[in-house]
Amino acid sequence: MLKRNRVHQNRDHRLKNHYVRKKLHLKVLERGIPDDALVGILNIKDPLPPHPLSGMLNKHGGKVRLTFKLEVDQLWIGTKERTQKVAMNTIRHVVSEPIEGHEEYHIVGFQLGTTEASRYWVYWVPAQYVDSIKEAIFGG
Repeated sequence: MLKRNRVHQNRDHRLKNHYVRKKLHLKVLERGIPDDALVGILNIKDPLPPHPLSGMLNKHGGKVRLTFKLEVDQLWIGTKERTQKVAMNTIRHVVSEPIEGHEEYHIVGFQLGTTEASRYWVYWVPAQYVDSIKEAIFGG
């Protein structure tokens, strides 16, 4: 009985800590899939395309595109206002989670500093590219 309760507590703890259920993320997710979002595909792993990944949103609900400049080992995070050029070796962690009800898309957080507060969140990332994004950053 004790072991079973621990399993339920672990499951409940994971559910409480889902990124998609946090208030910060719900504000962006409630807007729905952007009109220009790339098609998301479940259970497929595609390599990164030769063009930027676009049609995604940042935590402010602004349009964002990700460009992987592998030849210079950089990730370019572009918005209408600016492009942030990030050296891949400075990205400490990448977390991702499927969006409930739209599992063909993920929330992806790029940790650019030493704490979780430094995560740059990207919403509506097509699921088929999530593994390739992590491999491009950390090697694979």
